[in-house]
Amino acid sequence: MNTTIWMALALVLVLEGLGPMFLPRMWRRMILGMAQLPDRLLHRFGGGLVVAGVVIYCMLSAHSGG
Repeated sequence: MNTTIWMALALVLVLEGLGPMFLPRMWRRMILGMAQLPDRLLHRFGGGLVVAGVVIYCMLSAHSGG
């Protein structure tokens, strides 16, 4: 289980790095645009990402028998 968590973290870092690596201008505009959003909207967006991540994790765990 410990290795799985580190592998998941590594994959997140790879995916997060693709934007600034390949599309730095677009990535910067997106970040600047997000900085202008109200806190409440960012809070909901972050919560939605957490819920989606937990659901995907649970689905994959159930599918793999773990």
